[in-house]
Amino acid sequence: MYENGNETYTAYQEAPVYTGASENGGKGKKQKEPRQKGRAWRKVLLSVCMGLCFGVFAGFGFYAVQFGTGRLTGQEERGREDEEEVDEDETLSAELEDGQQKGLTNISHVTYVQGDIPDVVDKVMPAMVSIVNYMETTNYWGMTTTEPAGGSGIIVSENEEELLIATNNHVVEDSQTLTVTFVDGTEAEASIKGLDAGMDLAVISVPFSELTEETKNAIAVATLGDSDSLRLGEPVIAIGNAMGYGQSVTDGIISAVDREMTLSDGSTGMFLQTNADINPGNSGGALLNLNGEVIGINSNKIADYKVEGMGYAIPINAANPILEELMTHQMRNGKVDKEEQGYMGITLQNITEQISEMYGMPRGAFVYSVEPDLAADKAGLMKGDIIVGFDGRRVSSSDSLLDIMEYYKAGDTVTVSVKRVVHGEYESYDLEITLGERP
Repeated sequence: MYENGNETYTAYQEAPVYTGASENGGKGKKQKEPRQKGRAWRKVLLSVCMGLCFGVFAGFGFYAVQFGTGRLTGQEERGREDEEEVDEDETLSAELEDGQQKGLTNISHVTYVQGDIPDVVDKVMPAMVSIVNYMETTNYWGMTTTEPAGGSGIIVSENEEELLIATNNHVVEDSQTLTVTFVDGTEAEASIKGLDAGMDLAVISVPFSELTEETKNAIAVATLGDSDSLRLGEPVIAIGNAMGYGQSVTDGIISAVDREMTLSDGSTGMFLQTNADINPGNSGGALLNLNGEVIGINSNKIADYKVEGMGYAIPINAANPILEELMTHQMRNGKVDKEEQGYMGITLQNITEQISEMYGMPRGAFVYSVEPDLAADKAGLMKGDIIVGFDGRRVSSSDSLLDIMEYYKAGDTVTVSVKRVVHGEYESYDLEITLGERP
């Protein structure tokens, strides 16, 4: 520090500083602010303001760029999504158009189908019947009892005297009495018209004389469809006397056509497969298309219980010729007592599917031996013949022949159709046999 008049300086100060009073006691004078110090503060403030302004403008700039980029990206994505939706709509429209050309069912049609089922059922229910088969069974101790078994049937034709009903063979076999219940709840006793154990088909009849006028007006004859025109996935309806509780309705689709199945007697057949429930009691009932036409006869006998949703029906195109043949047979009023049953005097043997394929033999009842001087021998039946028909009924095995003969008594004359080997080839013969008494 050093003094120079009234001003005092320090070594580190570059500008004058106000010191209060002078040495002579006069009032002190206010000195001027140093210019260099003021300039420094202005520079600092200017730098701070410029920095803030730069930050604000930079922030706005980044936001604007991001906003603009997002808008463009979003528009592009939305554009791509719109294009994809258009493409999907065009593809779906093309698929639906192609599906309609191929006969496939679209969503709107499925909704229509479900809503149309009650109308179809109302239309065909007058042609459906429930069947109760009262059978005699013998228990372990030899006691004989009569037990009912339920099934279903379809009114397929009529003539001047009787109503003709199609059903399964296993529904009516071994029957003592058959009772049919019609749509109006009335009952009537039925008789077996004809049987075909090989195809599991049967025709039973009810005389019109047993029906009231109200029942005649309530019932109807079913319309038969074309099972050969069925397509996979086509909706179907099954109607039958499920579990013997009365008529019930299930629906589904055609899962397979021409499904080959082996029956209990070893014979094979081609059947319709459906996922519509076919339960015990549904056998003999109708499998219908959406026009209310019968396209199959349900058979629980060939149902596969190992897998759910696999039911089977006999195609109506395969069944119809057999049914027409069975309708022409003479009416049989139940089985004949065993003591009165007719007797041919032959020993039979089954021809299995394996033997038939291996040796080229027709399916039927193989005549293993013929007793001399009895009915078969007198009619010319020979050992080695294969019986393929009995009184107009098809015979597919020895079991089916024995089942048929339970309805014939001694003294009845029947036509027996046989296949016989002549010069290495099978030829057909029809023999007239008058059944004898059982020895």
